[in-house]
Amino acid sequence: MALLTEKNTAYSNEISALVVSKLAGISGISTKKMFGGSGLMYEDKMFGLVDSKGNCFIKTNQVTEAEMIKLGGERHSRMPYLSCSENTISHSNRFIIFVKQAIALSK
Repeated sequence: MALLTEKNTAYSNEISALVVSKLAGISGISTKKMFGGSGLMYEDKMFGLVDSKGNCFIKTNQVTEAEMIKLGGERHSRMPYLSCSENTISHSNRFIIFVKQAIALSK
């Protein structure tokens, strides 16, 4: 099994900051450097990640997965997360709903 050796990139860090800013209305959100990118955390529990290429992924269930796929989301190759399309992230209300569901799944 290959180890992930990519380092955090400036772009990945920029996307992590953008995601956190979109989630400013939810207290307890933070990031943690990992996997060559950043883990998206809620009260120290990981609900998503931004990979080293700047792609944002969050945990899903059957309902949110189907909705996110319709919006262009794709499954992460190594973890049980689905990508958030640029369209999803740019629509803050929709993104916040998906993230709240991802947080509930991570508890």
